[in-house]
Amino acid sequence: MTNIAQDTLQMTTKIGLFYGSTTCYTEMAGEKIRDTINLSLGFSAVTLHDIALAPIARMAEYQYLILGIPTWDFGELQEDWESHWDAMDNLDLTGKQVALYGLGDQVGYPKWFQDALGYLWAKVRTQGASTVGAWPNEGFEFEDSKALSSDEKMFVGLPLDDENQLEVADDYIDQWCDQIICEFGLV
Repeated sequence: MTNIAQDTLQMTTKIGLFYGSTTCYTEMAGEKIRDTINLSLGFSAVTLHDIALAPIARMAEYQYLILGIPTWDFGELQEDWESHWDAMDNLDLTGKQVALYGLGDQVGYPKWFQDALGYLWAKVRTQGASTVGAWPNEGFEFEDSKALSSDEKMFVGLPLDDENQLEVADDYIDQWCDQIICEFGLV
């Protein structure tokens, strides 16, 4: 890439990473994703937004979005996402590219693994976004998930399970970040 192309990429590439996090694990994953993408691109492209503090209307400022959501209990939304859920219906995400990641517990809640990730994916698609970042369901043991693609071979985003698979989380994040950078068309 020429210096001019790199400078243009740096000036125009803004990625908003919005997350809700009650126990800080979704926030910590978001920080790792931000740092991995920024390092890969060679500049600070990703800005973090805790939706408990930042209005979700700020999503409109970005062409590229990464959204992080944990699944609570029996397939429930995390409280910050739940409090903004209806307001998301007012967002126009047409033309936006969105990658999603979720946290869940496949052992403790195998019938609802990553359900909130599936709900958020459906919500942003309804609001006009195109989505990237699907992840294979291999290596997970669960009974059901609302976050599976129609053929059930892929998750609609990156599923993380820090309760039972912490040892692979960093590798998954690294691979997924490379994947979404390519799918965003940033390389």
